[in-house]
Amino acid sequence: MLTSKIPIIIKKYNLHFISLFLIILCISLSNYFTNFKKKQNFDFQKLLENIYLNKTSTSIIENLDPRYEKIIIKVKSGDNFQKILNQIEIGSGEKQKILKEVLKKKSVSNLLKGQKIIFKIDKRKSKKIIELLVEMSKTKSILYSLNESTDKFQYKEIQKSLKRVVSYKESIISNSLYESSIKNGIQPNVIIDFARVYGFQVDFQRDIWKNDSFQLMYETFLDDNKRIVETGNIIYANLNLQGKDLPLYGFKTKEGYDYFDNFGKSIKKSLMKTPINGARLSSSFGMRKHPILGFNKMHRGTDFAAPEGTPIMASGDGKIVRARWCGGGGNCIKIKHNSTYSTVYAHLSKFARIAKEGNRVRQGQIIGYVGSTGMSTGPHLHYEVIENGKKVNSQTLKLPSGKILKGKERERFEIEKIKIEVTKSELIAGLN
Repeated sequence: MLTSKIPIIIKKYNLHFISLFLIILCISLSNYFTNFKKKQNFDFQKLLENIYLNKTSTSIIENLDPRYEKIIIKVKSGDNFQKILNQIEIGSGEKQKILKEVLKKKSVSNLLKGQKIIFKIDKRKSKKIIELLVEMSKTKSILYSLNESTDKFQYKEIQKSLKRVVSYKESIISNSLYESSIKNGIQPNVIIDFARVYGFQVDFQRDIWKNDSFQLMYETFLDDNKRIVETGNIIYANLNLQGKDLPLYGFKTKEGYDYFDNFGKSIKKSLMKTPINGARLSSSFGMRKHPILGFNKMHRGTDFAAPEGTPIMASGDGKIVRARWCGGGGNCIKIKHNSTYSTVYAHLSKFARIAKEGNRVRQGQIIGYVGSTGMSTGPHLHYEVIENGKKVNSQTLKLPSGKILKGKERERFEIEKIKIEVTKSELIAGLN
């Protein structure tokens, strides 16, 4: 009987043991998961308190929904500040406040084509302009910053510091001076200056031959990123035309910066030989069959064929006495240089900003652009030189030369020449 109850007792104890084991196991697992969760929460809290994570998460949020918006507007012809401001999506009250505050300064009252205006807008404040940057030039900007305590704009001039570097280039002319210069990394405005400097004694269309060469040393100004922001004066230049060197040295006199040959003689003449670069002489001064009228007629000027829009330079210092429509001459400009000489430029596509009657212009200054207005068969410049009231051949005209350096100025020039030659030699040798 007892023997028969033993299996039942063992079975009963086994059941109790298993139940106890399961209870202990549940308690242990519960404690483990509770502690694990606490640790997780603690670690997560620590992560949230981590500065880097805070910055990162803030950055992510801002990238998803940026607080500040930057709008860059490039000034077009005919734009004024009010017109530009109307392009910005802000309230009328905000626009009036900006106009009142900013128009006090001249920086936005006379905007020029190509200028940049940069707006910084706080989108979380009903699209409020908090910064306004006006780029006045490549080196100067005007910053208007909103002072939140006074709700007024503060005015500040920002001047970029530039590093002056002297560049040296030389090349054989294969097709054209311009093409060879561009291939050698010379900036277009330097090429224009180069053509202007030699424009008194060289006709770039007829005097330059294939395999002629040039040397050029000029100033460049670099920003902090070593990018060329602007170029300065040509320091030294040389044209080798069919084996003959024509060296020129930049030198500052009392009258200003000028160019002189080896003997201290200025190459500047009263008028440039050609007032346009990159053109072809298409019709000379004299009798010819008129291309439109069809009969022989005296052509009292020189025609230079060039692509429409090619810049035209004032061939000498003077006063603009005509800048308007001239009948068969189309858009034309007349400059009175002195009591002896005047020049006329006809068939222009448009006038430069400076080309207004009464304005004074400098030699080499751009006054207009090649076109085909008036009685014309194609884009070209009709150029006239008037001497003592009579139209003369500009290509055969003997013009007075510039000044010759003497005394102390000549001594300074000779010293400057030596310095230039030393710098040139160092640049060629890679020592500078």
